[in-house]
Amino acid sequence: MVVLNKIYTKTGDHGETALGNGARVAKHSMRVTAYGTVDEVNATVGLARQHATGETDEALARIQNDLFDLGADLCRPDMEKDAEAEYTPLRISDAQVARLESEIDAMNAALEPLRSFILPGGTALAAQLHLCRTVSRRAERLSVELATVEHVNPAAVKYLNRLSDWFFVASRVSNDNGKEDVLWVPGANR
Repeated sequence: MVVLNKIYTKTGDHGETALGNGARVAKHSMRVTAYGTVDEVNATVGLARQHATGETDEALARIQNDLFDLGADLCRPDMEKDAEAEYTPLRISDAQVARLESEIDAMNAALEPLRSFILPGGTALAAQLHLCRTVSRRAERLSVELATVEHVNPAAVKYLNRLSDWFFVASRVSNDNGKEDVLWVPGANR
């Protein structure tokens, strides 16, 4: 259970922050940048939810919760010490990745195959989901970069990879199952 009685602590006033294992690191460290970008993804999902209803809103709510799980995962670097921790650290699981894959497959089943790249846009929800997609891809790139120098849960990287795909397919669904997709016309303005 998280209890936040005081919001500011002044412990970050000199450019450092605490990781989930208590270690202090620079606020610009690769790990903080990676999970900070996951937080940005979550904020973009919150914006998208302003336009979502029904199953889409419910799925986005699940994703927001997963993104907090992902942030908790990324902020605790020492997976090899998980068994020694005071409490079991939260890690993204393969089941969360599989759920995204299942949802992507279900949404994609109703869509015609793409014959062109599409431009981000269409409905307000689709445009917001494209923003979610691009920020989640940035979070993925940063997590992959982090994994070149520190241990990162492989399921966390997979989750981010599938998440950008989820947002792409959901944007097409939000564009009247692709009927309102804005197609790219190569060289149209030459």
